[in-house]
Amino acid sequence: MELIELYIQEVTRRLPEKNRADIALELQSTIEDMLPEDHTEQDVKAVLLKLGDPVTLASGYRDRPMHLIGPRYYDVYISLLKMILPIAAVISLIALLGDNPLQDTGNTVMEAILKIIGKGISGIISTGIQVFFWLTLSFAILERMDTSKDQSPLTKDLKPWTPENLKDIQNISKQKAISMIEIFASLLGLSVFTALYFNAANLLGVYEKRNDSLIFVTPSFNQEVLNTYWLPVSCVVIIGVLLAIYKLFLRQWTLKLAIFHAIYQLLSTLTFIIIISNPNLLNPEFIAYQKTLFSIDDWKTSIYWGLILITIFFAAYDSYQGFRKAKIR
Repeated sequence: MELIELYIQEVTRRLPEKNRADIALELQSTIEDMLPEDHTEQDVKAVLLKLGDPVTLASGYRDRPMHLIGPRYYDVYISLLKMILPIAAVISLIALLGDNPLQDTGNTVMEAILKIIGKGISGIISTGIQVFFWLTLSFAILERMDTSKDQSPLTKDLKPWTPENLKDIQNISKQKAISMIEIFASLLGLSVFTALYFNAANLLGVYEKRNDSLIFVTPSFNQEVLNTYWLPVSCVVIIGVLLAIYKLFLRQWTLKLAIFHAIYQLLSTLTFIIIISNPNLLNPEFIAYQKTLFSIDDWKTSIYWGLILITIFFAAYDSYQGFRKAKIR
C-alpha cells in the first residue's frame, strides 16, 4: 500500500464513518496538488510531513474536540475549580462540626483528635473528587455543545479577553495573603476543640497504662460545669467559622478583617477566662488524684494566672499580626 493511501487511512479511521469517504477524496486531492508532476517517494514524504501527524490532522476534521476541556474553556474551568473546591472543602468541614463529631471518637485524646482530623481530611477529599468530577463533566458537555465558530479562549466572565481584564487582577504579596492551609487548619482546630470540649468527661483526664493499654481513670473537668457555658462556647465556635469563611473570600488581610479577627480573639479569650475562673471546673476526683501525686494547692494559683497570661499574650500577638499584615501594600 502506498504511503499516501496509508496516510489517508490513518486520518480517516479516526473520523466518523459517514465522513470518511468525502474527507479521503478531499485529502487525496490536496496531496496530489502539493506533489510535483513526476514525484518521487521523497516528494511524497515531504508533502506528508507538511500535512503533519495524522492524529492532529484528524482532530481538525472532527466536529467535536479530542481533548476533554479545550483552550476556549480551560481558563474558566480552572478558575471555577480553584474557587469552588475550597468552598466545598470548607462546607464539608462545617458539616463535620454539625454532624456530631463526638461519636466514635476513640478511647484517648490522641485517638479522638486523629479520628476527627481523619474525618475532616476524608470529607475534603470526598467532596473534592465529586466537585472535580461534576465540574469537569459539565465543561466537557458545554464544550461539545458550543457550535460557535470563534474558538478563542474565554475569560472568567465568559467573554473574550481585552486589556481591561488586567484591571481585575489582584497583586497580593505573600506576607499579606491568607493561605488555604491556614483556613482549613482553623476549621479543623474548631472541630477538634468542639469535640473535646463537649466530650471532655470521656476524653480529657488521667490515663494509666495497664496491661499494655491506656485506661481512663478519672476526667479532669466537670462536664456539667462545661455544659453551662454551651452558649458562649457555641458563639465562639460559630464566629470562628464565620471568620474562616470571611478569610476564604478575601484571601488577604484587610483592616476590616484585622478588626474582626481582634474581636474574635477578645471574645474567645474572655470566654476562656470566665470558664477557668469557675471554682468547680475541675472534677473533685481529679483533684484528689493529683493530690496523691503532688501538692497541687501550692501552685494552683500560679497555673491559673499563668494560663490567663499566656492566653492574653497569644491573643494580643495574633491580633497584632493581623493588623501588621493588613498594612502591607
